[in-house]
Amino acid sequence: MSGFFGRDYREAPVREGDVLDVKIVATGEKGDGIARVNNFVVFVPGKKEGEEAKIRITKVLRKVAFAEVIGGAEAAPAEEKKEAEEKKAKPKEEAEPKVEVYEEESENF
Repeated sequence: MSGFFGRDYREAPVREGDVLDVKIVATGEKGDGIARVNNFVVFVPGKKEGEEAKIRITKVLRKVAFAEVIGGAEAAPAEEKKEAEEKKAKPKEEAEPKVEVYEEESENF
């Protein structure tokens, strides 16, 4: 259905809770990735142009939607964070103390 000035006022092609695999096609003014679903703009935080991600739609407005990353290669930072926390939880092995030897300069007269 076309509206005033030829704009299309159809319903958004996504709904809150939808899970989609998308490719980021651009970067927004605030640094968020922009994906398109049937030419409808979806903002994906923390993503850059060219990346792919599995997303969940969190909010749908009349002209745009917002999503969170839930999987795919771009979810790796969350996995890395989990691994880093596990490493912190493990007791550190005590390293041998480092001994430095300094040579004194001698003055020969």
